Amino acid sequence: MSSRGRIVRGVLAPHPPHLVYAENPPQNEPRAECGWEELRWGYERLRHRLEGEEVDVLVVHSPHWKTSVAHHVLAVPHFESLSVDPIFPNLFRFHYSLDVDTELAGAILEEGQAAGLAMKSMENPDFRVDYGTITSCHLTRPAWDLPIVALSSNMAATYFSDEVAMEQQLALGRATARAVEATGRRAVLLASCSLSHRHFTEEPEIPEDMAFEHIYHHGQYLWDMRVLEHMRRGRTRELLADLPDFIEQSVSEVREGSLTWLLGALDLPDYPATVHAYGTVIGTGNAIVEWNPADREVRA
Repeated sequence: MSSRGRIVRGVLAPHPPHLVYAENPPQNEPRAECGWEELRWGYERLRHRLEGEEVDVLVVHSPHWKTSVAHHVLAVPHFESLSVDPIFPNLFRFHYSLDVDTELAGAILEEGQAAGLAMKSMENPDFRVDYGTITSCHLTRPAWDLPIVALSSNMAATYFSDEVAMEQQLALGRATARAVEATGRRAVLLASCSLSHRHFTEEPEIPEDMAFEHIYHHGQYLWDMRVLEHMRRGRTRELLADLPDFIEQSVSEVREGSLTWLLGALDLPDYPATVHAYGTVIGTGNAIVEWNPADREVRA
């Protein structure tokens, strides 16, 4: 392991359980015929891009581990249990077994506290890891051959405003980057969230029947395209300026902070991101987007 760590990639890695369901991994009990190929193939393209890279750990920020007091960090060496999606138990009943990089988790905790953030170490061995964390990690690294670090979505600051909450998540991202560097880790960071997030309330008889799959409405699609264009052009400051309106107009899952955490960790990237796929799941907009920090060095 190198003495100085680095972020190998930053990824917008959405977590619809439908994508795992459609892949039919042995850990998931329900079986599918097909479905959501564009997004699943986008994850496949991401995995190909990561082949040959030396990676020590996946660090994931999930909207589905919500905390009201402090940013929490998983700090138990191993978790093993059954994850059942509360909305889609017919699609996602996943037997997970994962290891946690507790040294890096502790370093993120300390760096966050040093930055003035309220931080909490989650040390309950019976804690059930949320499905957002599991899904994004599985679709990025289905071999489960790397430890992870998982961060909660602390929603307290949203009571003030989305702008205040974004500042908190940017600070957490910067603390994460400092911890990665200090511990010598080569890390892939995953922001586990969708873009627009209005979704259907009824499921078709066959969930993977793509005849029923489309964006919830056109305005939502236009917002997703605006946000993705900022990413593709390396316009992170413009993206951050748009996010409060994006959150309000499209009920975006970005509100929970995963994307802003990632952008903070990447030091507000001014280089283009690679969009591997965009597609819908029950009407929500989802994109697999990759930032390679080496691109900043090339531009410099």
